[in-house]
Parts: sequence; C-alpha cells; structure tokens
Amino acid sequence: MRPSLALACLLTTAACAAELPRVPVRPIAEKAELLFADDFQGAAPAKVWHKVVPAFVIENGTLKGTQTRDKSIPPTDGKPAVTPHAAVHGLEIPTKDSIVEVKIRFEGASMIDVEFDDRKYTGAHYGHLCRAQVRLNGVTLIDERDGTMRNDIYEMNQDPAKKAERAKLLVGRSATYPLQLQTGRWYTLVVETIVDEMRVTIDGKPAGYLKSSGIAHPTKSKIELGVAGKDGYFDDLKVWNAVAAKP
Repeated sequence: MRPSLALACLLTTAACAAELPRVPVRPIAEKAELLFADDFQGAAPAKVWHKVVPAFVIENGTLKGTQTRDKSIPPTDGKPAVTPHAAVHGLEIPTKDSIVEVKIRFEGASMIDVEFDDRKYTGAHYGHLCRAQVRLNGVTLIDERDGTMRNDIYEMNQDPAKKAERAKLLVGRSATYPLQLQTGRWYTLVVETIVDEMRVTIDGKPAGYLKSSGIAHPTKSKIELGVAGKDGYFDDLKVWNAVAAKP
C-alpha cells in the first residue's frame, strides 16, 4: 500500500476516531497574502534566516538540517553545560493566522518540525507557542504556550513529585496521529493555524488536528524549522497570511 493511502486508512479507523479528534477533511484556512517564499537556490541560507541552533546548510538547492547538540556535556574549563537540542533555523514573520507549506525529506532525521514562537511573550519558556512535529511513524501537534512550555508547567518538569499534577495540566494540549512515511522520499507538509486550531496535511491528506487555547496567540512573530537527528531536508517553503475557510 502506498504511504499516502496508508495514511488515509489509519486516520479513518474506528480506533483512531475513538482516541483522537477527527482531522477535518477540508482545510480550516484559506490563503491570503503570500508573506515569504524560499526555494533555497543560493550558495548559503538567505540573510533573513537566523541560526537559532546550528547547523543548517544549502545542499543541492535544498536546506539541510543536522542535529549537532546530540549529547549532554557537563560544564568544563569555564564553559557552560551543553544539553541535547534539535537543530533550529528561524525566520521573523509576524503572523496571527497562517498557512505554512514546505517539502520535507528524512535522511536519518528522527523528527522534522514547524514551530511558532513569540520571543516577547514571557508566559512561556523562550516564548514557545505551538508546533507540528513529523516523524516517520506519526504527527504530533503541540500547544506549548498553555502546555509544556507554560512557565509553571515547565518548572514542574524538574520535580518528579509533580509528575501527576503536570500530566493533568497537559491533557488536551497535544495530539499524536499515526502514519507511515519513508526515508529518502519528499513529502509536502502543510500547517494551518486559525484562531485556536491547527491542522496538518501530508501530501494533501489529513494528518493531524489540535484545538487548544495557546494556538490562538495573537502574534506568532517567529517561524522556525527544526531537525532532530541526522539529516532532515526542506525545500520550497511558502508562508501565507490566512483567513478562516468558508464552511
């Protein structure tokens, strides 16, 4: 069975419907103004990109991300400790509601994602708002502003005694949908955010959905692309302002 058909079958099973919100078949957003496009044809990433957590390079007309901070390193010789973190490439594009479309390819990466942040927002760690993570076996949508990165919840993560309390606060703040993707193949990822809803499609097929308050943050000032593991590729990125789709 082709991956696209397998994805459609997985999302229409009774078991999946019973455990997860049904992904809207129709788009929840419509494209308005095109805000940004990059086909990564230069010799290096365009200057508008910010190296949040390196390293990203241009390779054969695509953007390649490789996680280099993959091990914990204690502080030594006056240098601070290093903690594992995905490679992150950032872009300043203020939006409220948007459609992000980008081609992705796994070549060893364990996760590829599209993230929305607002560095001026102090109610969540590092201004994290929401994100859509893609793995070879699933799509996870996360409200970070009112979930995992909300300051009080983030601090609970350091206290094992508050594990149960933290878990209760996180109910409904994320959703993971199963799918099957292949290494070495290009897929078109689309992430729609409208008010407090986020919808994800892979190659035009419904792949994930989340409705949660943090998604409605009024100023998603930064869009970031992330890669965990080695390597993940991006191509043909486009970002539009969006309006709610007509019923």
